[in-house]
Amino acid sequence: MQIEEKFEPTIVAFCCNWCSYAGADLSGTNRLQYPANVKIIRVPCSCRVNPMFILRAFQRGADGVILCGCHPGDCHYTTGNYYARRRMTLLFSMLDFLGIERERTRLEWVSAAEGAKFAATMNDFVETVTRLGKNRRLEDLRCNK
Repeated sequence: MQIEEKFEPTIVAFCCNWCSYAGADLSGTNRLQYPANVKIIRVPCSCRVNPMFILRAFQRGADGVILCGCHPGDCHYTTGNYYARRRMTLLFSMLDFLGIERERTRLEWVSAAEGAKFAATMNDFVETVTRLGKNRRLEDLRCNK
């Protein structure tokens, strides 16, 4: 008899140091729950995330990637999140071209005081990616050992 395992997606979250990472910290301090399969990568600013980082995360086995930054007009580096928003718009069209579901990638603005929003966003994103299932589109590009 085969035992069917529940699918647990691998999620990579790029969080800016000044707002989103602090929001993640606040959600932990307030003991708000979000799935443990969300792997947070701390970046100085959301504009420092090259779209190739997101494609590389998919190539290395991520089922979903989320970029979290400061609210527009509230960036520590003044205009960093505007650059990130522009890059993500281009990335979304590239993912459409590659045939990867747009719902596997998300851009969210989370401030340092929004720990509850961070946890809710992560729970919602994990639920969305779980419904989509395993990312098989890039499976042939992955480095399997």
